[in-house]
Amino acid sequence: MRAARLIKMVLLLQARPSMTAAELARELEVSERTVTRDAQALSEAGVPVYAERGRAGGYRLVGGYRTRLTGLARGEAEALFLSGVPGALREMGLEDAASAARLKVSAALLPSLRDASRTAAQRFHLDAPNWFTEPRTPELLPAVADAVWDDRRIVARYRRGEDEVERELEPYGLVLKAGVWYLCARVAGAGAHRVYRIDRFTAVDTGEGRFERDEAFDLPAFWEERAEQFARSILRTEVVLRVSPEGARALPHALDRRAAREALEAAGAPDGDGWVTVTVPVESEEVAHGQVAALGPRVEVLAPRSLRERCAADAIRLAALYADRAHTP
Repeated sequence: MRAARLIKMVLLLQARPSMTAAELARELEVSERTVTRDAQALSEAGVPVYAERGRAGGYRLVGGYRTRLTGLARGEAEALFLSGVPGALREMGLEDAASAARLKVSAALLPSLRDASRTAAQRFHLDAPNWFTEPRTPELLPAVADAVWDDRRIVARYRRGEDEVERELEPYGLVLKAGVWYLCARVAGAGAHRVYRIDRFTAVDTGEGRFERDEAFDLPAFWEERAEQFARSILRTEVVLRVSPEGARALPHALDRRAAREALEAAGAPDGDGWVTVTVPVESEEVAHGQVAALGPRVEVLAPRSLRERCAADAIRLAALYADRAHTP
């Protein structure tokens, strides 16, 4: 614990020309008396820490005691500080490690590049969760993340419908999608990789047994393929729509984006009013009802008939509602 604090103190002093005892105490989360003792310990160990008294005084390193990471341009340094996702790192229990890594990089950079972390943070921020959802960190995520880093097998219990299932897994990678954490893992002895929602895990036993990772496994490519398969698998029915030019532009924003675009590309020539007829796969008639309603008069449902009748009933109720209030100021 103290050794890590001493290293951090040296790195802080490398990154800044001078720091007061109060500033160091705040950064290290210790008392100023502890800072004084740590500075003395570093000096006795051969690290040239110099304490300067007075109003403008503080601690500093003398004799150019620093390491420098050369060869980085400003754009490269700023990109390096963009590589972390603070919220995700915190949820995996890696916030302290990431902070230490950024501090080491800052200390090693040339003085002219030391503001790279600040300039990057001022210009870019990643907010991963969806709107109108309350992000919840799965309680077992840090344990799973540790196993992923160490290539250690885990025995996981997870909810599948009304039942609980236990599996021995080889955890290959983690994916954060719209605020939800997923584990890409291989069932021990089964060979195929699968995807598990970590918030459905009820217990995780991380033993000492390690697995041999398949170096050909490509996590981004695997996730992209599975995500596309999942998106297509939930589109179990079809609707036939007559779409206006304005509706064609809005359709990919109301329905599944990929399905809507493919349907528009496959559509025939526009009719005399400039409208086109498309057949679009949807999750269900119930879901399609809400999606089509959002498009209003820009879309006409042709099939299935039950959906057309529901939309027609909506139109009648809306017309009656607004007719009653037509002359209301």
